[in-house]
Amino acid sequence: MAKHDPCRVVPGTKVRLKDFKTDDDGGLSKADGEREFAGLCERLTDLQELLYAEGKHALLIVLQAMDAGGKDSTIRNVCGAFNPQGCKVVGFKAPNDVELRHDFLWRVHENTPRLGYIGVFNRSHYEDVLVVRVKDLLPEKRWRARYEHINAFEKILHDEGTTIVKFFLHISKEYQRDRLQRRLEKRDKLWKFDPADLTERARWDDYHAAYEEALSRCSTEHAPWYIIPAERHWHRNLAVARVLVDALESLNMKFPKADFNPDEIVIP
Repeated sequence: MAKHDPCRVVPGTKVRLKDFKTDDDGGLSKADGEREFAGLCERLTDLQELLYAEGKHALLIVLQAMDAGGKDSTIRNVCGAFNPQGCKVVGFKAPNDVELRHDFLWRVHENTPRLGYIGVFNRSHYEDVLVVRVKDLLPEKRWRARYEHINAFEKILHDEGTTIVKFFLHISKEYQRDRLQRRLEKRDKLWKFDPADLTERARWDDYHAAYEEALSRCSTEHAPWYIIPAERHWHRNLAVARVLVDALESLNMKFPKADFNPDEIVIP
């Protein structure tokens, strides 16, 4: 995995989101960026086939963002390179009554990808140190203990063969306002607007504080966080694809050898 990536949160560092751009273009033109992205998507397709064939590794992609941050769009554009037979997307909303009767990681663990497969989390176990914290749903002692629990959980997955990459899609409050306004004005996007989003928007600073602590405490060597400038969609897609290609290539995967001599096979 490319540890020099400027989007990567170095383990042990304190994150201040105001220090990260939301509209970076990486010094590229849109045309050059889209051309590179197309090549990376072809590479992702090939790497997924290799992942599936070898069957020794899994890939877990975690996506988090403020409302209107582009999680769905990132999944559609970047993960569209994957064969859906070997890729599962899971969205985590508020836990139901059954899930609330288990530990907070129970519903997450059962959705992690098995070896040979790719899993994509649209929101994730991190909601339990984000929403739970901001809305004061549990005593502070409970949710603060969860940073350590999350790190231990991700270490287990890593040790058992799962490569974990986590993306925070970073947008500004002004950008969010414009995106929410567009949803109101476009009748075919009204289904995506929830008046409750405005209540969450009013807690912008509280959510940023929660994200900063989660990014600081839970970016590890085995499960790094990447803060992706997400306002230029083409550059967001490119940055995510670059990280995924690096992560998969670092596994040094090989196609399994045949247990027969193909030169001796005659197909009648």
